[in-house]
Amino acid sequence: MVFLTTKVMQRTALFVTFGGLVTSLITTFLPFWKTMNSDLNEVENWFSGLWHTCLYTEEVGIQCKAYDSIMGLPMDLQVSRVLMSVSIVTGGLSVLAAFPALEGVDMCVGQPSVKRLLLVFSGVLSWVSGLTTLAPVSLVAYTTVVEFWDEGFPDVMPRWEYGEAMFSGWFGGLALIIGGTLFFVAVCMGDYEQMPPSEPRSPQAKHRTRHYQKTEML
Repeated sequence: MVFLTTKVMQRTALFVTFGGLVTSLITTFLPFWKTMNSDLNEVENWFSGLWHTCLYTEEVGIQCKAYDSIMGLPMDLQVSRVLMSVSIVTGGLSVLAAFPALEGVDMCVGQPSVKRLLLVFSGVLSWVSGLTTLAPVSLVAYTTVVEFWDEGFPDVMPRWEYGEAMFSGWFGGLALIIGGTLFFVAVCMGDYEQMPPSEPRSPQAKHRTRHYQKTEML
C-alpha cells in the first residue's frame, strides 16, 4: 500500500503506545477496580481501587478514603501497585525513546543505526509496560472471581465484583503490546527499504543462459 510507509507505521506505533500509557495511568488511580452493593442496603455502593476505597450514597454522593496501612492490604493489591507503577515508568520511557527515533524528527540525524536501536528499545519497553498492566488486572480479576464463588461466605453477605477500571486496564495493556509490536514492524519495514535493489538480468544474459542449457542437452 502507498500510505503504509515506515514513517506512518512509526507514528501509528507511537500513537497506540501513548494511548495505552494514558489508559493504564488512569486505570492505576481509578477507584473502580472492584464494586460491591448489598441487597439489604441498595442505596450504598462501595468501590475499591489500588489506593483508596469509596462509598457512594444518594444523600452525600461519593466519599473516598485512602488505605490506612500498606501492610494491611491484600497481597493482590500490593503486587498490583508495584506492577502498575512499573508499567507507567516503562511506558513513559518507551514514548520518550521513540520520539527522537521517528523519521522527520531532527534528532540523531545521520545515525540510522541509533534510530533503529531506539525503536527496538521502545518496542521492548512497550511490551514490558503492557505485560505489567495485564498481569495485575488479571490477578485482581482472578482473586475477585475466587472470592465471589467462595462457598464459605454466607449468601446474604455482599461480595466484590468487577469494576470499570478492570476493563480499561485490559484495554490499556493490549494497546501497549500492540504498540510495541508496531514498533518492531516499523523496524522491519525500515530494514527492507534500506536493502539494495536486486539488479535485473539483461536480455543478453538470459539468451546466454538459454544457449548454455541447449549445449548441455546436446
